Amino acid sequence: MSEKAYEAIELARKTGKITKGTNEVTKDIERGRAKLVVIAKDVSPPEIVMHIPLLAKEKGIPVVEVDKKVELGAAAGLKVGTASVAITQEGEAKDLLKELGAKKE
Repeated sequence: MSEKAYEAIELARKTGKITKGTNEVTKDIERGRAKLVVIAKDVSPPEIVMHIPLLAKEKGIPVVEVDKKVELGAAAGLKVGTASVAITQEGEAKDLLKELGAKKE
């Protein structure tokens, strides 16, 4: 599941749009723009991303958890780790998002 999530983020980064960072991801969830949210399990303190799954569930947006924020950051094109990423425009990652249960338009 995490490999597909990383792949979807990389594809969406190249051909669509992604948002990086907890504040931006939270805004995209609240505005209903996020199609898929990916959060890292190794975030410290965990309270930083604790609200994201609840908020996403309210809006019907699927959430995928991955093990490492460094790998999540790398998939998002960053040299540092990131706690969360949202895919807002899937681009060529449309099929992968369907497999991951992403929200329909």
